[in-house]
Amino acid sequence: MKTKFDELLEFPTVLNFKVMGIACDELPDLIIAELQKHTPGDYSPKIKPSSKGNYHSVSIAVTVTSKEHIELIYKTLTAIEEVRYVL
Repeated sequence: MKTKFDELLEFPTVLNFKVMGIACDELPDLIIAELQKHTPGDYSPKIKPSSKGNYHSVSIAVTVTSKEHIELIYKTLTAIEEVRYVL
């Protein structure tokens, strides 16, 4: 992916990822399990249900170390079956 993250950010830095997926109790745990593989740490996700309750938005702050690290996390999170979008 061609991005300018390495020019715009100083690493390491904390980025807030917003993950939107199907409303299920396991969604935050699935997200944290994937993050632990690449960026071990304590995470405190903030969960917000959609107006109809079909989806959940999970905001989670992650310390990233490089542009490649950001891309790896993005790809890992989008691979979760219940996830629809990662911002």
